[in-house]
Amino acid sequence: MFLWGTATAAYQIEGATDEDGRGASIWDTFAHEPGRTSRGQTGDVACDHYHRWPEDVALMAGLGVNAYRFSIAWPRVQPLGSGQVNAPGLDFYDRLVDALLGIGIQPVPTLFHWDLPQALEERGGWLDRDVCERFADYAAVTAERLADRVPLWITLNEPFVHMAYGYAMGVHAPGRALLTGALPAAHHQLLGHGLAVQALRAAGAGQVALTNNCTPVWPASQDEPDLRAADAYDILHNRLFNDPVLLGKYPDLSAYTAELDFIRDGDLATIATPLDALGVNYYNPTRIAAPTGDALPFDDAGVSGYPTTAFGWPVVPDGLRELLTGLRSRYGTALPPILITENGCSQEDVPAEDGTIDDAARVDFLDRHISAMREAMAEGVDVRGYFVWSLLDNFEWAEGYDQRFGLVHVDFDTQRRTPKRSYHWFAEFLRGQNTDT
Repeated sequence: MFLWGTATAAYQIEGATDEDGRGASIWDTFAHEPGRTSRGQTGDVACDHYHRWPEDVALMAGLGVNAYRFSIAWPRVQPLGSGQVNAPGLDFYDRLVDALLGIGIQPVPTLFHWDLPQALEERGGWLDRDVCERFADYAAVTAERLADRVPLWITLNEPFVHMAYGYAMGVHAPGRALLTGALPAAHHQLLGHGLAVQALRAAGAGQVALTNNCTPVWPASQDEPDLRAADAYDILHNRLFNDPVLLGKYPDLSAYTAELDFIRDGDLATIATPLDALGVNYYNPTRIAAPTGDALPFDDAGVSGYPTTAFGWPVVPDGLRELLTGLRSRYGTALPPILITENGCSQEDVPAEDGTIDDAARVDFLDRHISAMREAMAEGVDVRGYFVWSLLDNFEWAEGYDQRFGLVHVDFDTQRRTPKRSYHWFAEFLRGQNTDT
């Protein structure tokens, strides 16, 4: 069955950050530090999904999706990241899973979407090797409750972004600016992933995937320095997180570090524990030039000549086809089936006087990207699902509530949900689909 779905993440929608025994996450800490987020906004309430989830499930039923990708908040399940399990937290996801199954929607939980328990960050976070074992323990605890009803699990969401934004540049939680010193956070996320795959399967879970944020990398020119810079960026953004999982080895990291002492014997075999699917999040290509200073060996030169989203990201639907066919060419038979686990765009969605939201640009974005995905499938890429980011307008990390990605508009003052034109378009589109595609 082809999965047509939509996606969310716990910290971005749930709210209720101090209710029913939930512990603090790194995003609770980060968002409350002055200057970290747009206008000092936090996810304390977000979309209040923790209380309003039945309304959101009803919206999914009206949409007609057959799958829903959401994330489980680690600090809601284990407030300190290890040890005692918080029963009310697991109960929340138990109710959500049963409600989804009751209306024919497959739950697709992601175990880690950037909300590391603050207690673990205080012990080093993903720079500390011990967090890998703690992640596996958390995976086992969660699967013991839900594996009998959840056929597909995702371990991590976008480990590149969490490493780069959270540990290298400090613009996301936990706010560390270590540059290449962040590489251990990449390895430990991947090692935690491998251990979690094993723990999930031991607990009776069915299929397991990893979601990576991938981008086609375009050199700014065909000059040798730009070509080398583009290759260096491709290694950091794409291959650093795909090669170990799919090929059991790291690409050449000499441009970033001479020391790989955080890698131990047996780690790569664990990281390469076979997957049932690779999740791919696609938003746009990246254009890379050689650096002009003493920074990293590349410079994001920006992709020009295309329309842009409200975020300023270029809209390049054919980039998705290029990415998917490129993954197949690079990894061949090592590439498992692919799920497009996120694809969507932010727009300046302003309700009209009658309350409707005519987000025509989002409709066009989704239509053209779905077509690009189908072109890749026609070229032989095995794609098994497509999830729109996102069901709801939500807390967009450091951007606060300024960027709206949802099929459903949320008035954050009243929590009123209003389906946009894109919601109705996708619902009509889905009525014309079958389980093949």
